[in-house]
Amino acid sequence: MLNGDNQRPPILEGEMRITAEPVYARGHSEPPLRYVFVYFIRIENIGSDAAQLFWRHWKIHDSVAGDQEVEGEGVVGESPVLGPGDVHEYQSFCALAGRSGHMEGFYHFRRPDGFVFRAPIPRFELRVPRSGSHAQA
Repeated sequence: MLNGDNQRPPILEGEMRITAEPVYARGHSEPPLRYVFVYFIRIENIGSDAAQLFWRHWKIHDSVAGDQEVEGEGVVGESPVLGPGDVHEYQSFCALAGRSGHMEGFYHFRRPDGFVFRAPIPRFELRVPRSGSHAQA
């Protein structure tokens, strides 16, 4: 998402702490055609100002199907406002054609004064566990 002057919002590293925990969803997968991963996201406002998450941008790499980018408003139907120290958690999923891949991206936030910035979502790996390993779902 671009600002009105066709510039991407700046990336601010010290405002939001974002962590992701992916889990292979064996019960929802259909090997060898489709591998489903559930991921749990935690967003913590470690800055000094409130900000509202209003846009997401994901880069998804699939070892078989290649790369795709996904954008949209908010996260799972919400546009949470996080005050200093607040935490927002949610879960979603990603289906891959291959047994491995990764995801990374940005969340776009807007402060009450109108300032818009991007917070990086660190890359996390999506991998089907070796046989004998336990996975949820």
